[in-house]
Amino acid sequence: MNSRTPSSGETQTAYEYREGGRSARAAVIRWLCRIFVRPTLACWPLRGPLSKMMPLVNLALRVVPRLRETECEHVDGGTWRAEFVRPRGAGDSVAAILYLHGGAFLFCGLATHRRIVERLALRTGLPVLSVAYRHLPKGRLDESLADAAEAVRWLETRGIAAAKVVCVGDSAGGHLAFALALNAPAAGLPRPAGVVGLSPWLDFDSVTKLGHRNARTDVFIPARRLSRVGLLCAGNGTEIDPLRSPVNGDLSCLPPVLIQCAEDEVLRCDAELMAERLTAAGVRHRLQIWQGQVHAFPVLGQVLPESSAALDEIATFTTVVLAGSANAA
Repeated sequence: MNSRTPSSGETQTAYEYREGGRSARAAVIRWLCRIFVRPTLACWPLRGPLSKMMPLVNLALRVVPRLRETECEHVDGGTWRAEFVRPRGAGDSVAAILYLHGGAFLFCGLATHRRIVERLALRTGLPVLSVAYRHLPKGRLDESLADAAEAVRWLETRGIAAAKVVCVGDSAGGHLAFALALNAPAAGLPRPAGVVGLSPWLDFDSVTKLGHRNARTDVFIPARRLSRVGLLCAGNGTEIDPLRSPVNGDLSCLPPVLIQCAEDEVLRCDAELMAERLTAAGVRHRLQIWQGQVHAFPVLGQVLPESSAALDEIATFTTVVLAGSANAA
């Protein structure tokens, strides 16, 4: 690991640069994403009959067996569903992780992110509430946020105060994790103990991203589609209110933050911009940029050694911020 400050012409914020992340498995994952994932995401229709097949991704992964070391309680929140995952035999806890899955507000769900949720529970010893929130076409950003807030309230019914929750999310879920923390007072909730964004999508304005070299090197996300998806999710038909992007919010009251992203992915732009603004706002944070990885790579914790190492970082961060919130109380 190297800690460095970007040179002239780069975003002016310090970050941790994780070198050497070029395992054989990581190389295979990058190749598969370049050959199959990016072309599919670039061409798949966002509306029409084929768009309704996106949930099949989550359905197909329901056959993946659960880890024996964990136990799962199914939660029906009405407009949202969830899995409350705990280490097997663990007792009640006064703290928890809220996990919000990615998928560009279009696809993915509980099954696609089951492994990262289970491994976070095992690494931290905490229960993890993995939330299947409403997203396109069933709901837009406001509905997604409302479901996330209701999930926090459900945790409160289990004796877990909102201030003892660490919000974790990847990609679109990273957006929700930050937005939930920013909007907590408006929702009548305390701010969470910490926020973790894994390749978070934090800025709906794609101008900078489209002009960045990573728009060409990203093997996963076709950058040109981000604007269209953002309009469907949070726009009024022609534009998106800048305040719908967490990077433009009042960041000064955010709890400690951890952001992880891949070196060559296009959402590195959002990660660096958020880190720059967190620095200006005086918010404690860490930005980790990992070499040789793909978008939201920590989700692949059972596949890649680098992903496993990233989960260790998340577990350590979670332990530290929860200890800090206990000391403050």
